[in-house]
Amino acid sequence: MDIIGIGYLGFESPNLDAWHEYAPQVLALGLGNAPAGDPDSLYLRSDDRRHRIAFHPGPVDRIAYIGWEARGRQAFDAAVARFCDAGVALEVGNAALCEIRGVRELVRFRCPAGYRHELFYAQKWTPRSFVPGRPHGGFIAGERGVGHIVLMTPDYGPELEAFFIDLMGFHWYGAGAGKGRTGFFRAKLNDKTSHDIAFGHAPGMKGVQHIGLFVRSLRDLGETYDIVRKRELPMQMTLGQHSQDPHVSFYHFSPSGFAVECIHELQPWHHDGFELNPEHLSVWGHERVGPILGPSVMPVERYPDD
Repeated sequence: MDIIGIGYLGFESPNLDAWHEYAPQVLALGLGNAPAGDPDSLYLRSDDRRHRIAFHPGPVDRIAYIGWEARGRQAFDAAVARFCDAGVALEVGNAALCEIRGVRELVRFRCPAGYRHELFYAQKWTPRSFVPGRPHGGFIAGERGVGHIVLMTPDYGPELEAFFIDLMGFHWYGAGAGKGRTGFFRAKLNDKTSHDIAFGHAPGMKGVQHIGLFVRSLRDLGETYDIVRKRELPMQMTLGQHSQDPHVSFYHFSPSGFAVECIHELQPWHHDGFELNPEHLSVWGHERVGPILGPSVMPVERYPDD
């Protein structure tokens, strides 16, 4: 499937008021206009797309959907046909839903871990329209998508990897240097980072572990780091550089209980054609100062699957 990456993310949260302040003032995300069909939600921007992240009112903090961007209508049609041939249950988005998402067409489906995904093409955008929530040099999205997401699943069987690799055509990037069973995947058309989505095995637990957002400059990363520390927001890991990629980043917890990894690329991606097996998670920094799993990862019996 000719998929660029994550085009948008949708969350549910009872903490929308906190996100109204945190998203622009800490992360520097721009505030978007909520569509007429979804006036009570919060829409956030990281580039010229109409939105990249949405927060909808809900009783618990959870990921509601992950929107994957097909390269265009032909790639979308081919992907839909492939899903149908594989017997994947698809829900076709109606005109009202497509207008809310700002796309031409979309279909909805679930992966073997039970998370809801959407495949779409042609999201609305306006050139040179992005305005950050505070002085900031901007985010890297565009040709690679909004960033990445790491999810926990109570069951990690071969069908999960087969779904993303054999069916969706993602590249397998490996298990990383973390403990326990993990898997990192990147979309077919993304050759600029290690993963778009990753899964970790957490028996009896489910939810978002963290999301990753790329900023354009080291200054923006440092200023965000200072803001997080001055506000005494809970941290997960300090500033550091991972072993498997030329990125410097830090992790802190959002109002929804999942971590946000703020990332800057020190060097261009190295276009590896091999699976790395790092002995250590990071080459420097990334001191763990908080829990690996925040409150957004919860027992499956508390996680609402609608």
